Amino acid sequence: MRIGLVGFGHAGRFFHAPLITSLPGVTLVGVVTRSAERRQHLASAYPGVSAYDSLGQLAETGVDLLVIATPLGGRPEQVMQAIELGLAVVSEKPFAADAQQAQHLVAAAQHHNVLLSVYQNRRWDSDFLTVRKLIEAGALGAVTRFESFIERFSPASVGNASGGGLLRDLGSHQVDQALQLFGPVVSVYAERACSPQAPHLDHTFFMALTHRNGVLSHLGASVLQNSPRPRFRVSGTSGCYSVEGLDGQEAALLAGRSPTTCGEDWGAEEHRRWGWFEQGEERERVPSEHGGWDQFYRQMIAAVEGRAPVPVLPQAAVQALEVLDAARLSAQRGEVVTLAQDENRK
Repeated sequence: MRIGLVGFGHAGRFFHAPLITSLPGVTLVGVVTRSAERRQHLASAYPGVSAYDSLGQLAETGVDLLVIATPLGGRPEQVMQAIELGLAVVSEKPFAADAQQAQHLVAAAQHHNVLLSVYQNRRWDSDFLTVRKLIEAGALGAVTRFESFIERFSPASVGNASGGGLLRDLGSHQVDQALQLFGPVVSVYAERACSPQAPHLDHTFFMALTHRNGVLSHLGASVLQNSPRPRFRVSGTSGCYSVEGLDGQEAALLAGRSPTTCGEDWGAEEHRRWGWFEQGEERERVPSEHGGWDQFYRQMIAAVEGRAPVPVLPQAAVQALEVLDAARLSAQRGEVVTLAQDENRK
């Protein structure tokens, strides 16, 4: 399996290349980056992997799969270029600025009979997998409220345009997770906060989603929060599960670790980071599931080889963008926005 990577910034360098190169039978054949500094990083970390000036040059070397990990501003154009070249493609999230642009890319992929998937790696977070397991086992009873927050204090991140603002960036993960657990959304209320220096790039947001099945999802993120809320708090008729802090795979990759260096310990959370089940005075630790961001690529490779569907269906990413579009509109108008309903969606 020959994989090419377009972009070697934060995402490409830390969140894609280490996972791609950790998989057996996979070759990272080249990286598109014109930055001299990033080419030095590439040569140091992956000797023998060539750097290219353009997606077209990389494609000419012969690749089975292209991964687009560039900033949102140019990402849709590069996804389209890969599609038109007839190459299977993985896009960083969000893979478009809005749902209309995303649907255009999905239609193009279908027209060219090309596999397209979106890198929703946080479906394989340890805490999310634990939440899903508890819900499916009925341990929480009927879920009534799902709270998901990613908050940190990182002033240097304010105004970072690579993900199109925090709502589009982290919000893509959080909405995707909520849709995976509870299905379609019928209405959205949202608030956004931006700095005067970057009035179109939110650094903080809050969303209240009402799902068709009646569950309420409260989602939010901030890079200016000194006192973060729990990562998840899931309330049901039989109890509540909560967990602090982020899944450890991000920190591990940033520290230079990977599935290759960690082996079977990859994605395992130390017991002091496990969450809690609580009901009344009852309180007990819940062992966290193993996280596995590398599972995205294992499933994508299987899809390219014709053995499985893509790990994240592009239409699911379009549905998440529809919710994000409604959230931006809600924040602009200061009112609840109702989404058009497709009864065929589950």
